[in-house]
Amino acid sequence: MKSSDNLPLSPENMLATQNAPGSRRLGAREWSVLIAALLGWMFDGVEMGLFPIAARPALQDLMNITSDAEVGPWIAKLTALFLLGAAAGGLLFGWLGDRLGRVSSMAISIFMYSLFTGACYFAQEPWHLGVLRFFAALGMGGEWSLGVALVMECWPDRLRPLLAGVIGAAGNVGYLLVGVMAMTFRVTPESWRWTMLACSSPAVLALLVILFLPESSRWKESVKKETARPLREIFSTRLRKTTLLGILFASIPLVGTWGAVTAFLPSWVDQMVEMAGSHNPYAKATVQCWVSIGAIIGCFFGPLVGAKIGRRPAYFGLCVCSFLVVEALFLGFTEFNLLFLVMAGLAGCATASFYGWLPLYLPELFPTRVRATGQGLCYNSGRIFAAVGSLTTGQLLGLFHGSYAQACAVIGLVYLVGMAAIWFAPETKGKPLPE
Repeated sequence: MKSSDNLPLSPENMLATQNAPGSRRLGAREWSVLIAALLGWMFDGVEMGLFPIAARPALQDLMNITSDAEVGPWIAKLTALFLLGAAAGGLLFGWLGDRLGRVSSMAISIFMYSLFTGACYFAQEPWHLGVLRFFAALGMGGEWSLGVALVMECWPDRLRPLLAGVIGAAGNVGYLLVGVMAMTFRVTPESWRWTMLACSSPAVLALLVILFLPESSRWKESVKKETARPLREIFSTRLRKTTLLGILFASIPLVGTWGAVTAFLPSWVDQMVEMAGSHNPYAKATVQCWVSIGAIIGCFFGPLVGAKIGRRPAYFGLCVCSFLVVEALFLGFTEFNLLFLVMAGLAGCATASFYGWLPLYLPELFPTRVRATGQGLCYNSGRIFAAVGSLTTGQLLGLFHGSYAQACAVIGLVYLVGMAAIWFAPETKGKPLPE
């Protein structure tokens, strides 16, 4: 031991030790931030899980038809509009979060997606749903990036892998709640409007966020040192490659889930049950619950593996698992039974594991003053490509005569791209968040 180790710490060194990422004590501030963000992400999951359950009966009601060859392409269009709205919201609210602060921007985003989800009750045409879902998605996409930035900046660095899993799992808890609700109260062409209205309740959370949530100290210190110009900086020479890689790594899992598992699996189950001539009105709600439970587990698996073996090997492994499971699910099953549900749960686990990996990795790519914009742009730009994937699935449905299984199996090939692309990315394991 050095002789200097026995000397008393100066007040400056004591303060530095207390504030060090690995030694900071958790208090009411950290827990209030985490709880508010978790509730916001959970209601994000409600938003994402709501439409796969309600889309088919809503469109059957609005269009007065039952044919999946006509309903399927409309589901694809509405899903694409939702994803485009989320992408725009991630950029808009990420920019507001870096310029005005995380807390007030997050409250506005929560209020926005609550208001426009409830307004879907009044839709009279399919395009009405498209417009309202687009604006609801603006708020939903913004809340994700702001919540991630706020939590990662307030909590100690050593807990980032666990927090990333919690972040991803919270959204899937919301997705699970929708499935449970649909098993209890069947969503039909007659009842889908009330489902939309009930899912507007998160507006109350927006008020609580404004009243009680503390702003990120890390962000406040960062903007004191230098004025944030987030859009300019994330596309600067220094960060351009990082930004483009982040967009790619978010796009691949988003295309896989929104082009296949999340958006179309419930509709495929509906179709499968009807074609078998059986009567199981809760089949799609049941499969959504299995997918959600698998996804909750996967969201912890992704970041914890990333913390253990490195971010790049973990992403590669997640792509391999997702590809194998998705192809096995859509090409290997034609009957709705227990084995099908188990495979659906495995698909949820594999494909959702990225949503724990992404909140671990994306914040590690950008400095504090542009973090909300950078990670929001990457994650939600991925939704633009996911929108393209969803529209592609709609086109493939026409090509394959309404076969959800064949169309979704083609979309699953996207994971092959991720297996190759990840090796061009920086490895950030063991490094602190960049300031």
